[in-house]
Amino acid sequence: MFKGFDDEIKVELATKRFEYTFESCWKVLQAALRAEGVNVATPLKCFKEAFKAGNIDEKYEELFVTMIEKRNQIVHVYDFDQAQLIYEFINSSEVINAFENIYSNLANV
Repeated sequence: MFKGFDDEIKVELATKRFEYTFESCWKVLQAALRAEGVNVATPLKCFKEAFKAGNIDEKYEELFVTMIEKRNQIVHVYDFDQAQLIYEFINSSEVINAFENIYSNLANV
């Protein structure tokens, strides 16, 4: 699908942006949960508790598990084809909507 240096740069930038957006997201959720007396140390535990607390709509539960997997893969991606698959996943409207859902729910807290 992608060809050329410009496409490689686009994929690299998007995956790194996803990586730091994901990290920031779970850290903000971690802080919100801590303020409610819930201590979590890992992204998976954080998202599970955030679902219980109503900080994320339940319809995104499986998506966030997949996001954790993709975030972990990004660290070890050395192949453009694999990076491209991650790019296609993170560029989906569902992923964007999931992050917006967290923002909306936390803005109302």
